Amino acid sequence: MTKHQRRCAGVLIFGIFAAAPAAWADEGGVSFWVPGLYGSLAAVPLQPGWSGAAVYYHDSVSASGAIAAAREVTIGGLGRSVAVDLNVNLHADLDVVFPQVAYTFATPVFGGQLQTSMLGVVGQNRTSLDGTLTAMSGGLVASRSGALDSSVSGFGDLYPQMSLRWNMGVHNVMTYITGDIPVGAYDSNRLANLGIGHGAIDAGVGYTYLDEKTGREFSAVTGLTYNFKNLSTDYQNGVDWHLDWGASQYLSKQLFVGLVGYFYQQVTPDIGQAAFLGANESRVVGIGPQIGYLFPVGDMQGYLNLKAYGEFDAERRPSGWNAWLTFSISPAAKQATTKTTMIHK
Repeated sequence: MTKHQRRCAGVLIFGIFAAAPAAWADEGGVSFWVPGLYGSLAAVPLQPGWSGAAVYYHDSVSASGAIAAAREVTIGGLGRSVAVDLNVNLHADLDVVFPQVAYTFATPVFGGQLQTSMLGVVGQNRTSLDGTLTAMSGGLVASRSGALDSSVSGFGDLYPQMSLRWNMGVHNVMTYITGDIPVGAYDSNRLANLGIGHGAIDAGVGYTYLDEKTGREFSAVTGLTYNFKNLSTDYQNGVDWHLDWGASQYLSKQLFVGLVGYFYQQVTPDIGQAAFLGANESRVVGIGPQIGYLFPVGDMQGYLNLKAYGEFDAERRPSGWNAWLTFSISPAAKQATTKTTMIHK
């Protein structure tokens, strides 16, 4: 596989970021960062110019006890100091598309390659609660039994991002900063949402090892999220730490297979949570297979990737499985000018 083919593969898809409505943790099961956002080739150099991508994302998760009850307490307007019987179950299915437009600059910045991008969200979220919630406060007891279903379709928040990449032979390094502009469909009294109801900022670093002789690749991206207060609920999520990774082996110049995984851990407590949640510090681990394929699209470079994750070791958040199908299109490098269009070594 040639250098320019590998670099084109990473132009957009592993620059896709923070699609918050799909993630589950923190307040009512919603966090800014989506585990699994990054994967193989995350830090490889890019081709200068405009590029675009679309990612179909399906997420199916369930929870019981405190996590499910927390959502019902929020939409039911119950006080934070109530005592709650946690015989409640939650299930959610999310089907969304993340469109992204990006521009990669040819002129080096601090010796690296600068890319700016904007990502949006459009799709549907379907969430249900069932069981019995019993709330006790000041000698008063109130119970609610049955099922509650909620569905919302429309647009989610907007997510701008800026990244810098450097290349040193088989070693590639990047740094990024991104955030949440909370303009998506959100109602604190609704069970299902496509926005998170608050702003956030996230920054981190990434590394990719890519050996063109053996066709072996490994990438890892880690970062921290700071969440601003949700003014609708007077709730503020704690600081989150996340690590996404991918490993692949090229079977030909166009095709690779491998594994992907993530680790997500909240490192500081939430502020404003209901008493029965405690610190509400969440965690989840995911792992699964991936396959990627490169192909020409006229004078552009096309790229398809399919990956899926099964989750385990979850705490204080719903868990299940999720799948990503990605299509990106980006400038194809010209063989004669490949070295001059990449980052200076």
